[in-house]
Amino acid sequence: FSSLYSQIELNITQICLAKECSEDEIVEELLRLNEDPKVHGIYLHLPPASLTSRVLNTLKPEKDIDGISDLNMGRLVRGDLSKVFVPPRASAVLDLLEKHGKTILLVGGEGSFGLTLQCLIEKNGMVALKSNWNSKSLQRQLMEADAVVLLGAEDMDVPPTWFRPGAVVIRCEPTLATGIVEYIMINVVHSYSRWLQEQQYQPWHLRTLKLQPLMPVPSDIEISRAQKPKPVDQLAEQIGLLPEELEAYGRSKAKVQLSLLNRLHAQPDGKYVLVAGITPTPLGEGKSTVTIGLVQALSAHLKLNSFACLRQPSQGPTFGVKGGAAGGGYAQVIPMEEFNLHLTGDIHAITAANNLVAAAIDARILHESTQSDKALFSRLVPSVSGVRKFSPIQISRLRRLGINKTEPASLTPQEVHTFVRLDLDPSKITWQRGIFRSTGFLLFPTLSCGIKIMFDCCAVASEIMAILALADSLEDMKNRLARMVVGTSRSGQPVTAEDLGVSGALAVLMKDAIKPTLMQTLEGTPVFVHAGPFANIAHGNSSVLADKLALKLVGRDGFVVTEAGFGADIGMEKFFNIKCRASGLRPNVVVLVATVRALKMHGGGPNVSAGTPLPKEYIDENVDLVAGGCYSNLRKQIQIAHLFGMPVVVALNVFRTDTQAEIDLVCQIAKECGASDAVPCYHWAQGGRGSIELAQAVNEAANTPSNFQFLYHLEMPIVEKIRVIAQKVYGAEDIELSPEAKAKIDYYNQQGYGSLPICMAKTHLSLSHMPDKKGAPTGFVLPIRDVRASIGAGFIYPLVGTMSTMPGLPTRPCFYDIDLDPVTEEITGLF
Repeated sequence: FSSLYSQIELNITQICLAKECSEDEIVEELLRLNEDPKVHGIYLHLPPASLTSRVLNTLKPEKDIDGISDLNMGRLVRGDLSKVFVPPRASAVLDLLEKHGKTILLVGGEGSFGLTLQCLIEKNGMVALKSNWNSKSLQRQLMEADAVVLLGAEDMDVPPTWFRPGAVVIRCEPTLATGIVEYIMINVVHSYSRWLQEQQYQPWHLRTLKLQPLMPVPSDIEISRAQKPKPVDQLAEQIGLLPEELEAYGRSKAKVQLSLLNRLHAQPDGKYVLVAGITPTPLGEGKSTVTIGLVQALSAHLKLNSFACLRQPSQGPTFGVKGGAAGGGYAQVIPMEEFNLHLTGDIHAITAANNLVAAAIDARILHESTQSDKALFSRLVPSVSGVRKFSPIQISRLRRLGINKTEPASLTPQEVHTFVRLDLDPSKITWQRGIFRSTGFLLFPTLSCGIKIMFDCCAVASEIMAILALADSLEDMKNRLARMVVGTSRSGQPVTAEDLGVSGALAVLMKDAIKPTLMQTLEGTPVFVHAGPFANIAHGNSSVLADKLALKLVGRDGFVVTEAGFGADIGMEKFFNIKCRASGLRPNVVVLVATVRALKMHGGGPNVSAGTPLPKEYIDENVDLVAGGCYSNLRKQIQIAHLFGMPVVVALNVFRTDTQAEIDLVCQIAKECGASDAVPCYHWAQGGRGSIELAQAVNEAANTPSNFQFLYHLEMPIVEKIRVIAQKVYGAEDIELSPEAKAKIDYYNQQGYGSLPICMAKTHLSLSHMPDKKGAPTGFVLPIRDVRASIGAGFIYPLVGTMSTMPGLPTRPCFYDIDLDPVTEEITGLF
């Protein structure tokens, strides 16, 4: 309590100093105090002329312990006392009046204080009468009152004979009286108590948005534009976020501060649901759509708090084959244009960071090849005002080299040589330049210092993207960025981003990207969009941080639904073995998405290609093909989930060409193959209402015990971990390592990286490495042509077969259809 009293005195002193200041200076000081988390009450002890409307309305109502702001006064007069502060002088007057009669006369005080006091007197069951100093009936009114409160007109003298005998007379001075401080302190305590209450978990009061589905279903972009999203600050308030935890990017999206995790650290997590899928056709089977439909059903229809956590789409698929990735039909994230394009710029930040590392490598090799040790040292540790100083990142490098010195002049010539020479071998640089969009054809010129400029990585497959997705704090991200290995020295030692001196700058580029972006579904339920690693060449899951934030926000009985890319053999396997290891989180249930179309393909149907009409087998009823796909690929994907001890709910994403016989058959066989339930879903045409049965099945499955387990122990040799995945997940007989892959594995073991998990880079179009092998192939040998390492991200990634880390665009990309009206600025062609 004494510390609160000290803070009160400090605030009064600070505002009193503003007596001779301009209005602008007072407002500036108020804005500073408004945002100071250590200040819970502000008392404006200012001359009346300084208490302008602008000053009063600048003061945060929750810190207005004098109760003089317009909002505070309005609430008090209206009778809403839940968040109001009673002005200290008014509280003191009321305490005096409680014991002295029922009829109170207020004399003078035409301002807000008189009105406030009158309202409070009446709310306390007393009669409040008003009079002014010039009233002819003042003497009579004074004689009739049990108590008199004199407001203003300090120089007016009222003869004692005018008062009723025994009446209480209270003169309210405008100056701060010693006795008022106690009431100020009480208000500060109330302010602090309210602040503490706000810091606790807040129950949701989510206002969902109504859907009016049309038939036939319009295009995705037409549906998105027909629904007006809630302002993002309104959505944030409905799900228990505090205003200071939000950084708005326009009206409909915002970054969320990671401080939320500290505020809600004691809050139990909600249920954790993973949406995976069977091996897809090139057209995709709708995992994102199922994810959105499921959370709309949970929140808008079953009234269970739920959050969707999705990846940010890359421009490659958006402008290439697939188009947008915001879901589809009446199960979408809105506004879909913003979701599918730049969003809040995270991928741009990753591209910039990725290429900054490449530029740092180029520069370092060039300068080391043209300068002496002395010249390098002089430039790396420049003299500023006659003083040389190591930067913190350089001191870290010295310590890793075993040099425990901090004075540049104290280094020996050998220590200087060791410090300034990274001695990168140009032929063993492993860091590649990255670009935002997919392209399969780039020139590879060679610099004069011998570096070949390689574009072998799209931004979403960059190690920095993987780090963004796996980091659990800003500090963890910074440390992971520092550990990234960019190449090998001529002596065979790994060279890191921290050795280059660039890791701090990378953290600066990524400081905003690490915060998840808040958006909403068509039905107004919350969505976190964060990170976007591909699943076939990266680990294919949205961020650990988005999941952790969402699990706290939904509450113990809520649901967080996240999606793993491509089939369960790729995205789900990596979710469990990589993401769950990094996060420490354990899911409750897997939702496995299937479509009749994909099942027919796996049952022996003809190939499906983007941009060409579907063969008749996919339009006409064919239960034999459906059964073949169920007993091969669907059964295998269910078995993969069971390898990790997870219950499985099969979600059949129904298309309008599917027949009831085909739908019933899939659900029947899925249960025969071990699914705890299998239900048809109609969210594309109906929104959340079309996935209520799925939501109920997920709710039931999530409340049954699971027996989660990893597929392999990290202590297993790299080769054995690869073999376990190939045999148990893909169905391979064995693996075959190329000489290059064997050499890389030996090197990684030598450097101490053998205990990292595995991230397979493999085609998503087959359980095997052969895209044309559908169903559930067996007996094949899985070829590993190369093995790479993402040390900062924390995994080893083998390249399977001919899998490319730089996918290209098709002959006719989607961008042919994407356009902008220069008058209305309306976008067309994004679905």
